[in-house]
Formats: sequence, structure tokens, C-alpha cells
Amino acid sequence: MDCLGLVLAVLVTAASVQDLDAAVPLLARLRELYFSVRLVWADGGYAGSLVAWARIKLRLTLDIVRRTDDTTEFVVLPRRRVVERTLSWLMRSRRLVRDFEMLPVMHEAMVLWSMTMLMTGRLAGRCRDAFIPRQPMPS
Repeated sequence: MDCLGLVLAVLVTAASVQDLDAAVPLLARLRELYFSVRLVWADGGYAGSLVAWARIKLRLTLDIVRRTDDTTEFVVLPRRRVVERTLSWLMRSRRLVRDFEMLPVMHEAMVLWSMTMLMTGRLAGRCRDAFIPRQPMPS
């Protein structure tokens, strides 16, 4: 995702694939498609050797967004809101809510199609907030 929450690259894997293992081909795909990207924010689960690998092999800075374990209350993590908002936009596409696709490449295509529909709707001047949940009407 870019800083606005628009999807740049998608990789769908089986549930048995660890996120850290799937990050390597995803970051490689991101580098192929968008050479100008220099900074990638990632969850704490991606810390470790992936940070060095991305810096050396792909010339990407992988910035790990960490949560503090000493807090007992809810704390908003930087950049996390953008990710959650994008996931909620995608879940408005009915086809992504259910497991219709048999092949990972088809599910990737559906994610990209949903983001394309979102972006073209905005470009066409349709309601800007079409993908932002609306408040219920007062009764």
C-alpha cells in the first residue's frame, strides 16, 4: 500500500505459508513494479533478517512499527490505521468477503480489481466517501 492506503502489490498464499516467508517475493514484486519506492512500513512480525535482506538486495528501508508491551490500554500504532482502512475498503467488495476463488492468482486479481473500482470511482467524481462507512440515519 502507498501512504494513502492504495494497494501497490498483492501476494496471496496458502494459510500454511508464514508471513515472513511470503514477504520476500512480495517485496521483490514491489521493487519490480515501483522502483522509486524507498520506504516500507511493516508489522513487528517482519523484524529480523528480512530488514537486512531488503536493505542489501532490494535497497528498501523496512521500518518496523512496534507496539510497546508495557502499555495496558489501547494505543494507536503509526500507519496501522491506513492498513485497517484499506482492508475495510476491500471488504466492501462482496467477492472478497467469501472464499470464491480457487486459485491464489484469481484472488490477487480480485483485490486489484476492487482497488481499481475504488480509484476509478474517485476519479470519476462519484461520492468521495463511497467506501467510507456512513453513519446510520437517525430514526
